[in-house]
Amino acid sequence: MNPLKQKLDINNERYRIIVSVKEDYLDGKLSLEEGNRILKEKLGTCTPDEFAYAEQSLKGVYKDEEILDKMDDLLNLFDGVLVRAENEYPENHPLWVYLEEINAVEKVALEADELLKQEKFIKNPWLGIFDSLAQWRTHLSRKQNQLYPMLEDHGFDRPTRIMWTFDDGVRDAISASYALLREDKYDEFLASVPETLEKLRDLNSKELEVLLPTSYKLLSDEEFVRMSKNDHEIGYAIIDPPGLYVVPGINDSAAQLNANNSGQNGVSNEFLNDLAGLLSKYVGPVGGAAVNKDAVLDVATGKLTLEQINLLFRHLPVDLSYVDENELVKFYSDTPHRIFPRSANVIGREVKNCHPAKSVHIVEEIVEKFRSGEQSQAEFWINKPGLFIYVIYTAVRDENGKFRGVLEMMQDCTHIRELEGSRTLLTWDKTDFVGDSSKEKSLAQEAAEEVEEEPLTADADGKFHIDAKTTLSNLIKQSPEVVDYLISLNPKFEKLKTPMVKVMAKVATIKMIAERGDFDVNDLIGKIDAFINKNKK
Repeated sequence: MNPLKQKLDINNERYRIIVSVKEDYLDGKLSLEEGNRILKEKLGTCTPDEFAYAEQSLKGVYKDEEILDKMDDLLNLFDGVLVRAENEYPENHPLWVYLEEINAVEKVALEADELLKQEKFIKNPWLGIFDSLAQWRTHLSRKQNQLYPMLEDHGFDRPTRIMWTFDDGVRDAISASYALLREDKYDEFLASVPETLEKLRDLNSKELEVLLPTSYKLLSDEEFVRMSKNDHEIGYAIIDPPGLYVVPGINDSAAQLNANNSGQNGVSNEFLNDLAGLLSKYVGPVGGAAVNKDAVLDVATGKLTLEQINLLFRHLPVDLSYVDENELVKFYSDTPHRIFPRSANVIGREVKNCHPAKSVHIVEEIVEKFRSGEQSQAEFWINKPGLFIYVIYTAVRDENGKFRGVLEMMQDCTHIRELEGSRTLLTWDKTDFVGDSSKEKSLAQEAAEEVEEEPLTADADGKFHIDAKTTLSNLIKQSPEVVDYLISLNPKFEKLKTPMVKVMAKVATIKMIAERGDFDVNDLIGKIDAFINKNKK
């Protein structure tokens, strides 16, 4: 019996009816009304997991794009049949958190509804609303990096790929509306808002009706405990961070396992074991379950310990990812300067499932061209004001020319593109080493210097005044040390030490920083005010 089917306890006869009606409707053999009538007569009701499993089972018969285009119609097909889930979960359970976020963002959407009714346009209330909506990226990121991979581990991958496309649609709609607002294109902005809210609510409805209840039935408490821990590392949207999801017996054993497996800089021995397995092909066994990090390995052009290899990966001035010949993500370098967030849950996952549906065809084409030997490299770049990211994919082949996978390299080349002339003498005026605090500080300063804005005002005693609208770039101009100070208040602000500070500094206000760091805005203003004025003495 299919393990996924067994896990969800799907009844064979009911399953055949659901799939048959879905297929006949998609083939045009049944109208929406006819299909709905048959479902009501033969099933009466249908649970969310039955609906989702039938969608998964259409795999190979219909393309994802066909299901995507018909998803709303398929839900309408089950109108009055699909049982509305109660969505009741234990407090702090990862799905409980998703529900809390959905409830919170609906309140924001209701505020937007009220503003749309007003005849007079006032920008500030809208900025507040879209400051909140912009956080929805974090909700989507947790789904894509946490929930989806765990579902796919159980063979539940088609619904997640389709859902990812809806995720991107919501993210892009919010970003587009927000950009129009910031650019003072008020008529275009107001025209875009209803569709943005509709996409947001539609996605949330799909989560509540199908994704969350199916996930609750399919995943174990052990998986949810692990998910909760990693969720905290990614962050939350709109709501205050919840507590960890605790299950007596599971958290204790998970913590012990994590303690046993943690290695240098928090990198697990699971990585070391995988690396040892790879190296053992050339140098023989190097350990086993308990790898000796001090064991010296002959690595083709030198001798290194696993600890040294691990340190080298962490200090490379580039981000690396490796996908093997089976198209499974096997490794990424966990560098402090990492440009885009990653989660350990992507390890062992099919690479095509790590990308939104609209770009999967590009991934597949790269792998296909590399595998055939037709191509060996593919390069891309992201060019934004104050930020230039270079990405290159390289085919990995062994000494016999056999395709062994794909190596992705990503680098922030902003500083490199700015270099002029030549430097042939040793100069210490700027440290360019990854992870060096002075480099991170200079990134923040560069970001602030690129933003043209009125400087902070000061009174007769030279004391600066800030408020909730004061931008991060203005704070950095007055005191570059404020970046380290914010990180000391909350580790969530570690991203200010990455190249992304060049984007964040331009738009982040103290109000936004307070929301992100779970501070009372007035309390944070007081702390920053005292810090800046103290440093200016």
